[in-house]
Amino acid sequence: WLPTSRFGSSLMNSSSSPPQICASHPKFSFCSLHPSVVVLKKPNSMAREIEGKLTHLDEKGQERMVDVSGKSPTHREAVAEGILRLPEPVSEAIRTGALPKGDFYATARIAGILAAKQTSTLIPLSHPLPLEHVQVEVWFDQKQKICARAKVVTDAKTGVEMEALTAVTVALLTVYDMLKALGKGMELGPIRLQSKTGGKSGEYAVPSLFEEDNSSS
Repeated sequence: WLPTSRFGSSLMNSSSSPPQICASHPKFSFCSLHPSVVVLKKPNSMAREIEGKLTHLDEKGQERMVDVSGKSPTHREAVAEGILRLPEPVSEAIRTGALPKGDFYATARIAGILAAKQTSTLIPLSHPLPLEHVQVEVWFDQKQKICARAKVVTDAKTGVEMEALTAVTVALLTVYDMLKALGKGMELGPIRLQSKTGGKSGEYAVPSLFEEDNSSS
């Protein structure tokens, strides 16, 4: 971690002596020899400052899979939603059925279900979970966007929020892949958790992404 100026350029060279630190900051230290120099703290020192807040870091700031061995399985559900915004030529092709790779809805739904089942392979620190139910919906809402919603259910020691988010993301990426020949200007997002139940943190819910998007359009 070399000292850098506040404009991002390195100020250390082979003849420079180590800086003398005269003031501290949660993330940076300031050098007494060069007032414009900022020394970034090492990652482990920053990790210790947030110890106990991020459960995927141990007391040394090292990544880990959270230990859930002492927990009892409970019923858990999660719903995620996402949007793929389309340029007008792509929307028109959907309306008229002029699609280069055919009907994408079924393919996107299956891709989302498969992705939910592979979440622990894709997301390094997530737990492999026995999924009891995965439902993925994909539809065109006539306002130049594709909408996707995924619901995932399990009886396990940890939640299925990541599985729901992964399902929605991969479903929409599959739509992008099947429509990209018509235009590369499609925009993915927002994607977010809409609700979850079960577990120590209890229930969580926000208004549907689609209701908010329609009200602002």
